[in-house]
Amino acid sequence: MSGIVVVYEVDRPDPTVRRVHAAPAAPGENAVPGPRTLCGRDTFAMEAAPWTPSAEPGAPWCPPQHADLRCPACEDAV
Repeated sequence: MSGIVVVYEVDRPDPTVRRVHAAPAAPGENAVPGPRTLCGRDTFAMEAAPWTPSAEPGAPWCPPQHADLRCPACEDAV
């Protein structure tokens, strides 16, 4: 699943993960998200997750500890 960066939508001031999104990688980068998630949200205020999706077919794109917080639109797009 190369080219996908996992990003966290967080609550401030404590960075509690509210939702997990997938974003295409920025051009020429592997771990930097592009400007929009796959569901169309702005990634500017989101944090890149320390998780790299596997390229294996059927492997989860989202970190297992946050599976219940996956964005349904990003899930469909992935």
